[in-house]
Amino acid sequence: MHIAEGFLPPAHAIAWGVASAPFVVHGVRSLTREVREHPESTLLLGASGAFTFVLSALKLPSVTGSCSHPTGTGLGAVLFRPPVMAVLGTITLLFQALLLAHGGLTTLGANVFSMAIAGPWVGYGVYRLLRRLDVPLMAAVFFGAFLADLATYCVTSVQLALAFPDPGSGFLGALGKFGSIFAVTQIPLAVSEGLLTVLVMRLLTQSSKGELTRLGVLAARREDEAVAR
Repeated sequence: MHIAEGFLPPAHAIAWGVASAPFVVHGVRSLTREVREHPESTLLLGASGAFTFVLSALKLPSVTGSCSHPTGTGLGAVLFRPPVMAVLGTITLLFQALLLAHGGLTTLGANVFSMAIAGPWVGYGVYRLLRRLDVPLMAAVFFGAFLADLATYCVTSVQLALAFPDPGSGFLGALGKFGSIFAVTQIPLAVSEGLLTVLVMRLLTQSSKGELTRLGVLAARREDEAVAR
């Protein structure tokens, strides 16, 4: 992640674009409704998008045709839920492809699916599960951001293994190779992203308590307890 321009076979690039499209369309509707009903959330939406853009623009070489970096999608997924992050992530990836030569237009669908769809859904699912189990807010945020990052690279490994199966061991062999290469750099990056997301969330609990309560991140009757956690 990001998979470079022209790296995927055309059939794979088209298939991932088709798979991503319904999530993005649904996300546009969710984002439009959020802005229409709660215009005060625009600033926080912009901050979530900027957080994703900045973190995902920090690329480290990982494997031919790809790179490693934080994703920054966990924060927005926790705040606004995964459909909105599908849109913010797509905008981020599009701008990076056009302005930074980071990723590409032909591989946009694949990159959107891994970073803007799969990652946020995994991160949000883990976050919600931990909160239901009464895990402290900041711990749930950490694991949500950590696994949103890591899930992105697991999906990217699957995408590359499907496109380039190992001549001897096929898909599973290629998946093991791509996954092991990514894991070397991605696990510490995911830990760092989790910690940074916790720091940002702590700042938000101090500066945007009302908005976080409306979004359900802080429960109204337990706000003080949640902030302390």
